[in-house]
Amino acid sequence: MAVAAALPVRRVWSGDDRLLAAGVVLAGLFLAVALVLPLGTLFLKSFEDQQGRFVGLANYVRYIETPALAGSLWNSLWTAGLTMVIVVPAAFVFAYALTRSAMPGRGLFRAIALIPILAPSLLPALALIYLFGNQGFLRSWLFGGTIYGPLGIIISQVFYTFPHALLILATALSGTDARLYEAAEALRASRIRVMRTVTLPTARYGMVSASFVVFTLVITDFGIPKVIGGSFSVLATEVYKQVVGQQNFQMGAVVGVVLMIPAILAFGADQWAQRRQVAVVGARAVPYVPKQRPERDWPLFAFCVLVSALLLSLVGIAAWGSLITFWPWNLSLTLNNYAFGNFISAGWGSWVNSVQLAFWTALIGAPLVFAFAYAMDRVRVLGPLSDIVRFIAVIPLAVPGLVLGIAYIFFFNAPGNPLGFLYGTLGILVLNSLVHFYTVGHLASMTQLKSLDPEFESVSASLKVPIWRTFAVVTVPMSLPVILDVAIYLFVNAMTTVSAVVFLYSPHTMPASVAVVQMDEAGFASAAAAMATVILLTSAAVKGLHVRLDQVLTRRTQAWRRR
Repeated sequence: MAVAAALPVRRVWSGDDRLLAAGVVLAGLFLAVALVLPLGTLFLKSFEDQQGRFVGLANYVRYIETPALAGSLWNSLWTAGLTMVIVVPAAFVFAYALTRSAMPGRGLFRAIALIPILAPSLLPALALIYLFGNQGFLRSWLFGGTIYGPLGIIISQVFYTFPHALLILATALSGTDARLYEAAEALRASRIRVMRTVTLPTARYGMVSASFVVFTLVITDFGIPKVIGGSFSVLATEVYKQVVGQQNFQMGAVVGVVLMIPAILAFGADQWAQRRQVAVVGARAVPYVPKQRPERDWPLFAFCVLVSALLLSLVGIAAWGSLITFWPWNLSLTLNNYAFGNFISAGWGSWVNSVQLAFWTALIGAPLVFAFAYAMDRVRVLGPLSDIVRFIAVIPLAVPGLVLGIAYIFFFNAPGNPLGFLYGTLGILVLNSLVHFYTVGHLASMTQLKSLDPEFESVSASLKVPIWRTFAVVTVPMSLPVILDVAIYLFVNAMTTVSAVVFLYSPHTMPASVAVVQMDEAGFASAAAAMATVILLTSAAVKGLHVRLDQVLTRRTQAWRRR
């Protein structure tokens, strides 16, 4: 007995353990093949010449010594920084108005502010060209300046990134304990002091996250600088020039690696800020309900009206431009610009390709991401391996779409790669989009799973119910709204993205977002605006269906939340 007691206890894996471990291993293999190996190939290629010979740091030295290439890095950094400085304070005030005021129309203002998420990033650039371009109505307002360059890029990026910052800050400001404000009021603290000691501390990490998200979005975006950047070079357009214009894939790999550095630093800083964040709402917290205060509400209402008008005006200008017969000489309205076959060979087929791309990305991605997240969250037998897979799952958030696209060229187009059959097909676009937008869906799924008590699995195990059955009949129904949110997120982003697919499409798989770029390059600005408008309307229609379906699912599967 003493000898038996001294022997180490060997853990016996149950069938549930093996199933969860298999899920984590599959997730690791998927991320390794679709993310780690392509990025590793890209990194190795940056040390080779065009003949595939190892040249060490020669390509990086050449990059530094080439003024145009080195200048693109500085241009990307300062435009991203300036956009961040503009967007974050404006989004904070807007979010404050939505969450901390009693002004009328808050739901409407929120819906308007989120419209840019449903449109391709280059839509505001097209609208600005109609207003301030060489033939624009308001060109004289620039006093001899030009919209083509940093001015146009920054204004367009403000439009594009505003809703992303707003969502983060609105979430940060919505978690407030009303007792803090009651205490401040009882102590007769001034409004400024309440803002400085209560409001800002509860939202400071949200402001940090919003800042880095905006910075990363700007520095990695391709569509806006491509359309309105003119001769002003940034890292994203420099990658495109090297790969598409000069067929210099090795230098494109170098620029891609350089492009990852600020994105990874911003991502790392954001993760650091999140780890330092502490809970500001306790179990006894009282929800904050803003009281009517005209001296606060009406100025915030005026600010929201102004911002909403600016956002709607850019969307409206782009939609109006899509109906112009021949800009700027014939301003009569026509639907001929929607006959896309007159402007590109793919015609409406590019829109069909985008719908198929978005549909399959959402249909495959949402269940896959949720199942992998479930295995990572519930597994208890793999130790460090599961931690490594969890870490890899958040890496895509720091990888620019252009970089991932170049990495896919090197990896999937390599001779002898058994997955090479995907290259040039819709499948590689779906895989690229799924990986590029993987992290947000993964984090959303993990957040949902953390809210579900593991006791469900414990009870099922005691009743000898296999975990896959508990997953199917308990976990999935309770998590359907989140799974649907992930699916819609993947659909909209796959529908609107340019950078993630611009290197990977073939003539028969060209997405609508790339067709916008090509029509604009060919001088068909009205047709480009028309395709961008179609993308916006498609995303809005799917989002509308999502809202309705979410209401139905919530009513049928979330009754347990109601008393």
